Amino acid sequence: MERSLLQSARRVLLAEAQALEEAATRLDGEFDRAIDLLCAQQGKVLLTGIGKSGIVAQKIAATFCSLGQPAVFLHPVEALHGDLGLYSPGDPTVVLSRSGNTGELLRLVAQLRALKSPVIGILGVPKSALGALMDVVLDASVRAEADQNNLAPTASAVVALGLGDALAIGLMERRGFTAEDFARFHPSGQLGRNLRLTVGEVMHPLEQVASAVGEDPLRKVVIEMTQHSLGAACVLDAEGRLAGIVTDGDVRRALQRHDDIRAVVARDVMTQRPSTVSPDASVHEALRMMEDRPSQIAVLPVVDEQSGRCVGLVRLHDLYQQIPQPRH
Repeated sequence: MERSLLQSARRVLLAEAQALEEAATRLDGEFDRAIDLLCAQQGKVLLTGIGKSGIVAQKIAATFCSLGQPAVFLHPVEALHGDLGLYSPGDPTVVLSRSGNTGELLRLVAQLRALKSPVIGILGVPKSALGALMDVVLDASVRAEADQNNLAPTASAVVALGLGDALAIGLMERRGFTAEDFARFHPSGQLGRNLRLTVGEVMHPLEQVASAVGEDPLRKVVIEMTQHSLGAACVLDAEGRLAGIVTDGDVRRALQRHDDIRAVVARDVMTQRPSTVSPDASVHEALRMMEDRPSQIAVLPVVDEQSGRCVGLVRLHDLYQQIPQPRH
């Protein structure tokens, strides 16, 4: 039974992945027209759909907002009972429908025409009643849903969501939306924190970090690392520049290689020319340096770019904290 369920799960994911790949190959000039239409408007974007399409539309609206484009989800039934007051002249609407023949949406689009709202359709059936009313149609059709009965809106929902994300990202790139802009719209939470804070605000300054010179015995380095328990010691030259780093892992490997460590010094076990980061770099940049590599690292020396001096150490753990480290 477990193997059968695993096979089913893999089949679902592969079916959805294939549907996304096919949707990507179908993209054409209509997508460019959709971006042009959205860029031509300075107001908000309305997204609408009913059922699962409505849930997908809500997520796309949230993505638009997070990337600097005001967007609102509009329920097609509530729209016809007063919520059309949301519209300002020219506000574009993105309509999501799996069938392309949803009655509530057909009635809504008729009203949108009176409001002169440009309409973009993300439709599972492009050549449909709704498709005929759209200014731009993005083809969200799928060969089949991911379930064995071809009933549950699975692959179709994923494709609609993917096309909505593509619109949001396309609009972001067309308008030159930057990481700094993203941080402004995400003042709270880990994403905003990573973009807003600098390494200098979360690092441990050098006086709180284990340090050594190349000739220091390994025993002395281990004592220093125990007193400043951050998982590493920075090895410095006479001018305070970084010569290398000794991590907990380096110490363990040294103990495996040497039966007698009395003659072993820091230079023998340190990692030379380790990766470093500037105190002015964002936490986001530091995270990418530590995680986007074949082998992740847990500590990163902080080096001032102008003087070349080591000024501190930042741990992966520090980058996921919610508040900056206090200064002493």
